[in-house]
Amino acid sequence: MPRKKAKKARKPLKFKTITLMVTTKQKKSLVNYCKSRHTTPIKLIKKAIRPMLDNYAGLKTNNLPPVAVNQLELF
Repeated sequence: MPRKKAKKARKPLKFKTITLMVTTKQKKSLVNYCKSRHTTPIKLIKKAIRPMLDNYAGLKTNNLPPVAVNQLELF
């Protein structure tokens, strides 16, 4: 019988911590919303920002210096 190949080990995921400050009223509202939807605040926040995170991961930014509003463009 042929031997089975060993599975490759998965590459570990790297997570970064983000701190978010909300008011007491916002926290209470978030907890109440999550209770009514049977979810957690973390899952709710991740689901809300996922479209922004997925679409802009590979976007390159321009590091051009800002131009003053009252500056004339000659060329």
